[in-house]
Amino acid sequence: MRGPEHRPCPNMPLPRIDPEHYSGQLEQKVRRFQADFAELAPPEPRIFSSEPLHYRLRAEFRIWHEGERLDYVMFDPQAPEIPIPVLDFPAGSARINALMPVLRERLAADDTLRRKLFQVEFLTTLSGQALVTLLYHRPLDEHWQRAATQLRDDLAIQLLGRSRKQKIALDDDSVIETLNIDGRDFHYQQIEGSFTQPNGGINRRMLEWALQTTRGVGGDLLELYCGNGNFTVVLAQNFERVLATEIAKSSVRAATFNLNANGVDNVALVRMSSDEISTALSGGRAFNRLRHITLDEYRFSTLLVDPPRCGLDAATLALAARFDRILYISCNPQTLRENVLALRATHRIEQLALFDQFPYTHHLECGVLLHRN
Repeated sequence: MRGPEHRPCPNMPLPRIDPEHYSGQLEQKVRRFQADFAELAPPEPRIFSSEPLHYRLRAEFRIWHEGERLDYVMFDPQAPEIPIPVLDFPAGSARINALMPVLRERLAADDTLRRKLFQVEFLTTLSGQALVTLLYHRPLDEHWQRAATQLRDDLAIQLLGRSRKQKIALDDDSVIETLNIDGRDFHYQQIEGSFTQPNGGINRRMLEWALQTTRGVGGDLLELYCGNGNFTVVLAQNFERVLATEIAKSSVRAATFNLNANGVDNVALVRMSSDEISTALSGGRAFNRLRHITLDEYRFSTLLVDPPRCGLDAATLALAARFDRILYISCNPQTLRENVLALRATHRIEQLALFDQFPYTHHLECGVLLHRN
């Protein structure tokens, strides 16, 4: 899923987080979705709510220097010159909130770690791991590496430093997430700087829904925009074979690791765009990246798409129209609606689920199963 990034950053203020208002805000989003989709006569959606606090596993903050003091800050787009200190982050995981004050104090107390530091990024997991990335406007040397190593050991975290054209990972540049889905643990490598699902609890619900929705379907699965294999490793058990595509190199690297780590051996992963695989399947041209794959041998029963916010392009829509079942995961209800309307002549909405991936915002994650008319 290529959802909105909703991390604290210089040009986007934090949402107001009040658990007492959470249910009402979610109801408003659901009503707005139902009104927008009314002409498509969808079935009643299943609603999956988020934890109202500590649901985000990722965050990034700019660093503001005031003498020897450091603060995590954000900036209001209406007043971009005025830093707003972030004293706590109730949306963030418990691990992020525990690390924030301790890390800030340690960074402020060490000139080697503090000097020209401009941003801190946190990546945590439900299974308790934490990776912190420190970003600088200066080259990092052996003095920084010694100080960073001590900081890493004292805080029991993984630590990575970045500056222009420089990346220093003291251990690894990734964490391992473990998700229990339908009674089985699945392990995921999540690489720093690559897309991962920010709301771990909602991600589990999405995977459980997709697994249940495709159970008993059989045949082969074509998956576009597979990312790090988030859906791939779980859903492969429901199909004879899976052909999964992804274009980002880091995501392909993580997906390969995740397939092997989970013992999934019926997936062929290729680094191709959705437009390229659409062209290949329509016989438009041959691709060297598919030289070890015989497309004619696949008997696709289902198409899984998890596109960026812009939705599906014309070539992918034409490809989708050829499938009996389309499982569409969307981070943008507007483009989802446009794409479903484009497929209306051939497909209808059979199942619908709404996932509140980003509480206290207007964004809503959607899962739709389309079936051929």
